[in-house]
Formats: sequence, structure tokens, C-alpha cells
Amino acid sequence: MSEIIVVSHFQARPLIEARERGADVALTSLDLGREEVQVRLETDGVRMGGGIVPWPVIEEIAESDTACFAIEDGEARKIQTFSEETGRVYTLYPTAGAPTMLVSGVPMHRIKGINPLEDTRRKLRTIAPVVGRVLDTATGLGYTAMEAAPTASSVLTVELDPAAQVIARANPWSRELFEEERIERRYGDSFEVVRELADASFDRVIHDPPMFSLAGELYSLEFYRELHRVTAPGGRLFHYVGDPESRSGTRVTRGVLRRLEEAGFRNLRRRPEAFGVSASR
Repeated sequence: MSEIIVVSHFQARPLIEARERGADVALTSLDLGREEVQVRLETDGVRMGGGIVPWPVIEEIAESDTACFAIEDGEARKIQTFSEETGRVYTLYPTAGAPTMLVSGVPMHRIKGINPLEDTRRKLRTIAPVVGRVLDTATGLGYTAMEAAPTASSVLTVELDPAAQVIARANPWSRELFEEERIERRYGDSFEVVRELADASFDRVIHDPPMFSLAGELYSLEFYRELHRVTAPGGRLFHYVGDPESRSGTRVTRGVLRRLEEAGFRNLRRRPEAFGVSASR
């Protein structure tokens, strides 16, 4: 077996249930739910991707609620990596659809009562229509860049840690991040990268940084002034902050609104449906 298959417990458990019912075939996905295929259930394992995945491997995957697995040559490997640069552990975390990424155990998308793609779409709807040149300050799995690309003229997305892109490349739902011609990927610290960008060069800015404790400089007045500088007149910004109902979210939101206004942004609005705030230049 040479094809790499990516699955989680959402795909593995129904296969075990089908075997217990005595079925010979079952429907599943080899790419975390993007496409459905039929596989054969045999005595030794599941025939998928041109080979056999042994039942003990399927059972191992079924027992894990917190990771996705790449299967190659009949063996499963947890999609997880450690970054020597930041000291963070990155893990692809399964949901019923598109997965999220854990950064040292913290999910990068909302997953309670919402899926990562809908979370991303809610953020983008706060600055609709998403047109012109778009800046995405934190790539992660690339969902923001991919959702913006169809209507944008171009998207520049910035990622601090190459280790995060190792996870994105292993994620079937991030495929278009690396294939879409309108998306430019750039490595670097957004705090430094944005300083090098031209004045008034972006019509839409999506600022979705890690939590304040992990990246406090991306919540600073100095950085907001740089975001204001690169935003075109009439351009719009969305800034993810976190749960507005939580104590920390309330405090951080208040400080974010104050500093954005001081940086020159106008029309500031709390956007609780997207866990953030929107503004315009």
C-alpha cells in the first residue's frame, strides 16, 4: 500500500460496527470525510487504498478521540509534531468534518456546537464581501485563506511556525492551501512581516492570532498601528478575540477595542457570533 490514508475514530468506529454486524463491505472515508468510498471488510482487516489495514490498527484509531492518523503501508501514525522553534506540540484533532489543530493542547477553532469551517465562515462574514487583496495574519490549517480565496483577488497568509504547516500538509481539508494560485504563503512572525508590507495594500484583514498568553505582541497598539497602515481606505478588519462571555474574553475585548480605536480604526463593533470584533479604516 503506497497511498496515504488519513482517518480518525469517526471513520474507524463504524467499520468495527459493520464487522460486528457481519457485513462484507462498508462506506467510509479515506480523507477525513471529504469523500466517501466503499471498502471491503476481510478477516485480516479492511481493504482500502490498494492494501489491507489490519484490524488492530483500525481498533487503535477507534480508541483515540483526540488525534487523526495517517495510514501508510498498513501502519498508523498519529499526525502530530513538536516544534523546535517554539517548543509547541501541534496535533491534528478530529471533528465530524474538517479537523482543527491543537497547539499545545489548545484548539485553534471553535468546536463546541460549531465546526471549524463554519467558525471560519462566521469570521469572514463580519467583513463581507471578502474582495480585493486579503491579509491573513495566522495561517494555521489555512481555512481562512482558502475560504477567502474564491472571492478575493489574492490572499497573503502568514505562518510563524513551519511545524504548523507540517500538520496542514497532512490534513486533507487543507489541500487547497497549497494548490490555490491566489494564495501566497509566507513564513515569519506577523509582527515583523506586516512591518514590511506596503501602505494601504489590503482591502480585507483577518487577524486571528493565538490566545493573548501565547502571542501578546499581536494584541499590542504597535501592531494595530501597522495593521491600520496596511489597510486600504475603506478596508475592513476582523480580529478574533475569544469567547466574549468569558471573564478573560470580556477583558481582552475591552482592551482590543480601545487600542484599535487608538490605532486609527473606526466603526468598531463587537461580533459575538464570531468571537471577535470588526472595524474599518
